[in-house]
Amino acid sequence: MNKDRISVLFFVVSITCFSFVYGWIVGKYHVFPYKLFELAESGGKKIIFKDTNDFDYFKPAIYPHRPAIYNSGQACEGLNLVTSITAGRKISAKIMDLDGKSIHEWIVDWFKIWPDAKHVPGRFLPQSRPGTFIHGAVVMENGDLVFNFEWLGLVRIDIQGKVVWRLPYQTHHAVYKDDIGNLWVCGQKEHAEPEVQFPGYLLPFEEDTILEVSPEGKIMQEWSVPKILRKNGLTGLLHLVVDPDIKMGGCTLHLNDVKPFPATLDEGFFKRGDVLVSLRSINTVFVFNRESQDIKFIVTGKFVKQHDPDFIDGNSFSVFDNNNITSAKEGSHQSRILIVSAPENTVKVFFEGSPQAPFRTDSCGKHMWLPNGDLLVTEAYQGRAFEVNQRGEIVWEYINYVGDGKVGIVSEVQRLPPECTRLFSGSE
Repeated sequence: MNKDRISVLFFVVSITCFSFVYGWIVGKYHVFPYKLFELAESGGKKIIFKDTNDFDYFKPAIYPHRPAIYNSGQACEGLNLVTSITAGRKISAKIMDLDGKSIHEWIVDWFKIWPDAKHVPGRFLPQSRPGTFIHGAVVMENGDLVFNFEWLGLVRIDIQGKVVWRLPYQTHHAVYKDDIGNLWVCGQKEHAEPEVQFPGYLLPFEEDTILEVSPEGKIMQEWSVPKILRKNGLTGLLHLVVDPDIKMGGCTLHLNDVKPFPATLDEGFFKRGDVLVSLRSINTVFVFNRESQDIKFIVTGKFVKQHDPDFIDGNSFSVFDNNNITSAKEGSHQSRILIVSAPENTVKVFFEGSPQAPFRTDSCGKHMWLPNGDLLVTEAYQGRAFEVNQRGEIVWEYINYVGDGKVGIVSEVQRLPPECTRLFSGSE
C-alpha cells in the first residue's frame, strides 16, 4: 500500500513539474498550444471589454455650457471637413460651413464596406459598431473621399458613398495628398515569425511602413521605417528599453504621420524629395530624403507623444505636442503647438493651453495652418476644434456634442480650399 501511494505521489509530482516546464517553454518559444491560449485570451477580452467602445469614442463634455458652434466672423473662409463619431455610434465625414450647417455627409460602416477583411489580423478586427473611426482623410478633386479606417485599411468612396476602391493594407492615422495627387499614408505589416532584423521582438509584432499610393489605389512605393533608422545608424531607437532581456513588440515606434515637402513652399534647409515623419512612442520627428533614405534632420525628446508635424517653410516645421506627461486628473500639463527650426535646432511654443483656456488631448490631435495665418486645431478626445489667430484669440470653435453630457471623438477638422466650396454647393 505504501509503495502504491509513493508511486501515485511520484506520478503527480512528475506531471506537475512537466506541466510547469512545458508551460514555460510554450510561453517563451510559442510552441503548441500557444496559439490556442492566445485565441482564448483574445476571445475572453472581447467578452470582458465588449462595451469599452464608449470609453474610446465618447467622453464627458468638459465644455457643457458652450454652444456647438462659435463663429466670430473673423475666421478664415471656407468649408470644413469634419471626421468624427456622432450620436448613434456612427462614423461620419461631414462637409460643414463655419456656422455649423451640414452641406454634405458620408456615414460609413466598416462592417458593410469591408465584410471580408482577410488582411487584418483577427485581434484587430472590430466586434461591434462603430468598431473603428476615420483617422486621416482627404477630399479629391472630383468630390470623392479617401480615408483610413484606423489600423484597418484605406478606402476611396464617391460623393454618393459608393466604394471606388479599397487598399487591403493596415493603414492608419494620416492621409496626405501631394503635389501630383498621390496619397501618403502610414501603414503597418504584421510579423508572425521571428525576423533576424528584429532581434528581441515578441511575436506577433508590427513593422511601421510609409506608403505612397496612386489616386487609383495602387502602392507606388513602400519604405520600412525600421530599415531607414538602421541605415542611418539609429538602431538604438528600435530598442529603447533598459533591460536587454525585456521583449519588445507592438508599437515600439508608432508611426503616426508622414508628409513630403510641398512644392508650394520655397526650399531652404528642406528640399523637394524630403519627407517628414513622426514616431510617437519614441517622441521623435525626423526628415529623410525619399531617394537616398538619408536622414537629414532628427529631433527627439522635445515633445511628448506628438502628432501631425507640418512643414511651415524651407527651414521649419510645427508639431502637435500632446504633452501628456500626467493624466488630466493628476496634473495641469496642457497640449501645445511647437515650431522646430532645423538650421538653429531650436524649439519654441506657438500656442499652449492654460487652466483658464484648457487645450489638451492625451491622444490623437491635428493642426492646420490657414491662408490668413490662423491655426486650426483639433482637440480630438475633447470632441473639439478651434481656430486661433496670431494673437492667440479663438475666432472659431466647434464641439461635437452627442447627448447625455458627452462628446464624440473628432479625429480631424480641415478647412477646405475654395474649389471645394464650388464643388459642394448645392450638395445635400
